[in-house]
Amino acid sequence: MSGVIDAPSPNFNERKLPISLIILHYTGMESGDVALQRMCEPQAQVSAHYMVEVDGRVFRLVADDKRAWHAGVSYWHGERDINSASIGIEIVNGGHDFGLPAYSKTQIDAVIKLVKRLMAEHALSPDCVIGHSDIAVERKEDPGEHFPWQRLVAEGCALALSAEGPSEDPEADLVRAGYNPDAPVEDTVKAFQRRHRQTCIDGQIDAETSALIRAAALAGR
Repeated sequence: MSGVIDAPSPNFNERKLPISLIILHYTGMESGDVALQRMCEPQAQVSAHYMVEVDGRVFRLVADDKRAWHAGVSYWHGERDINSASIGIEIVNGGHDFGLPAYSKTQIDAVIKLVKRLMAEHALSPDCVIGHSDIAVERKEDPGEHFPWQRLVAEGCALALSAEGPSEDPEADLVRAGYNPDAPVEDTVKAFQRRHRQTCIDGQIDAETSALIRAAALAGR
């Protein structure tokens, strides 16, 4: 892949599933250098396939055909081995522990370019691009409510929702949209809002959230 800087990590193993997802994360550390170092330390036992720096540089840590260790305990559309089913992209950002700084335009441009390339290479559709918080609603908040999901939607790199009416059964529709049926409903709704209704993340199923949940369920695979 041209323009990508190789920074091999030893933290990977063999896939057990074909690639069906792209998972976006923030690094949640003080700098990209620190994050890159950690993902390359054997004792850390964490990694991702790619890391995108604030200045737009893209590092490749693990080959696409290998299983990187970025998802942890997770769930999406019935699958729990998300590491085997996904490509993980870490985006350098301090996250909630460091004040949730804004993502740079250059960085998001690079993320979009990378995601488009991966979607083309692995025949993935926009609904296959999701956040870490979607697959681990009780544990994770990344890439966070400041991540510009609508830019990805506009570029065809994330699911576009068209809300037309409320859900008759929001909890069931969240499961149809992909979320874990065993997770607390409030945590699941917050994760959903962090993706699709970033102006208010309160875990409450108001009229707007209900309509968006229905749209996501109808779009679900």
